[in-house]
Amino acid sequence: MTYRGQSYDALDTAYIPASRMEQQRQYLNHQYAFPAKPRNMWEIGINAGLVNIIGDVPSKGPWNAPKFLNSIGFGATIRKALGYATSVRLQYNYMGATGFDYRGRDAGNEAPWNLPGSTYSGKVYNNYKFNGHEATLQLVGSINNIKFHKAKNVVSLYGFIGGGALIWQTKVSTKNAQGQNYDFATLDRQTTAKAKNDLYKQWLKDADNYNYLVTKSDYTGSGQAGMSIGDNSVTPVLVGGLGIQFKLGNRVSLNFEDKITYAGLDNLDGVTMDPVVGGGLSSDKDFINYASVGLSFNIGNKKRSVLPLWWVNPMDHIYNELADPRHMKLPDPVLPDADGDGVTDQFDKCPDTPAGVAVDAHGCPLDTDGDGVPDYKDKQLITPTECQPVDADGVGKCPDPECCKNMTAAGCNLGAGSICFKSNSAKLSSEAQNQLANLAAQMKAAPTCKVVVMGNAGNSKVQQQRSWDRVNAVIEYMSETQQISRDQFIFQYQGGTGDVNCVMYRSAMPGEEGPSNLPPPHPQLGTKK
Repeated sequence: MTYRGQSYDALDTAYIPASRMEQQRQYLNHQYAFPAKPRNMWEIGINAGLVNIIGDVPSKGPWNAPKFLNSIGFGATIRKALGYATSVRLQYNYMGATGFDYRGRDAGNEAPWNLPGSTYSGKVYNNYKFNGHEATLQLVGSINNIKFHKAKNVVSLYGFIGGGALIWQTKVSTKNAQGQNYDFATLDRQTTAKAKNDLYKQWLKDADNYNYLVTKSDYTGSGQAGMSIGDNSVTPVLVGGLGIQFKLGNRVSLNFEDKITYAGLDNLDGVTMDPVVGGGLSSDKDFINYASVGLSFNIGNKKRSVLPLWWVNPMDHIYNELADPRHMKLPDPVLPDADGDGVTDQFDKCPDTPAGVAVDAHGCPLDTDGDGVPDYKDKQLITPTECQPVDADGVGKCPDPECCKNMTAAGCNLGAGSICFKSNSAKLSSEAQNQLANLAAQMKAAPTCKVVVMGNAGNSKVQQQRSWDRVNAVIEYMSETQQISRDQFIFQYQGGTGDVNCVMYRSAMPGEEGPSNLPPPHPQLGTKK
């Protein structure tokens, strides 16, 4: 089977699983118009990136967080195509985030600074450290693998949406390394920007001593912490995002992706804002943003599985079939033949031949004796050359007896001529075959007459063998194709003085005899046909 298609051969059943083989069989038998979906590879991936919480407290990056791991994430994915545009993906991510707010807030309006037992008053500076484990199932949509102007794509744009669970823990630092409350009021006593920045840095350093565990009950007022595992809260989440994937090879691709996680909570950053004294809690919810880079690997037997379908262009098979049909049923070509003589109009040199008239290869009526009058009008089918030209009925006017001395006593005057060949060849041209067909018609009308076929050989062995081959080609054509007895020919391949590339023929003289066949003089030097 000849391979077709740059992605895979849609007619190759090696790619079709047993569950879909019946559809493929129907497609191959022209019982169903669509080929079966091929078996395709799984994709596994790894990723790492930056995590920040979009909430009430500004996040820190890995370059300015108290600890590097507090603001990065990593994870793994397993993905399988459902079709050419959709796939399903299982993703796990560990996420760490940290933040510090340089804006002073009223401690009386914000948790955990105003919770029972707290001694804070005046302005406070919020901070947090978040750790989370997220597992989600996502529906992924690819938007650019179906192409109409090229067979393959090396860049895949995709979006995804899904849901799952988040196991998380957020802590707030309310005391310094010595276990004492932060003296936030000292910031207001600083008179220079440098002194304030130095104090910020010290607090940020001390903030790695996170001592307060945030739970749902801190903000719900219900006293219920919700579902938890040890010190970790468990929350259902929704995720969504966009990504771009670059194919590095048939097995590896590079991914850039941004994912947003929505948990429906406002305390992932440890703070629920209450901007109005005595007012209700803020309705703003926190989001987790994860910007990552990753590598993906296609897993599967390439002889039995195609690439994941978001890399396969389904138009590939369609366009290859249209450009060079192999499976489509095409009608037999219908070539126009206006006069119905069996020669298509494109090659018919006589397009108006009457019905039922025999024609030659050019679509013209046969003229056996070559007198210019077609056979279907010729009242004298075989007119000797000496009796031509002829009248409108194809009847010739032969010369008076005193002018016919050269005619044999038996009336064997079949005319003379020459058959010429291409250099180094003994193959009869179509013109030569037409000429010999005319001679055959004359010989059939005079079965007792003989014809001398004479070659023009030179002095070399090659020329002698070539002359023999050409004489033999003429006699074989007359005997095998035109059904003329070989005994009606006299074989002569030497002695001629004409063109060495031509064979002469003439009527035998009265009493002239000779062999109808001779052995080749130098068979090892035979001329190509």
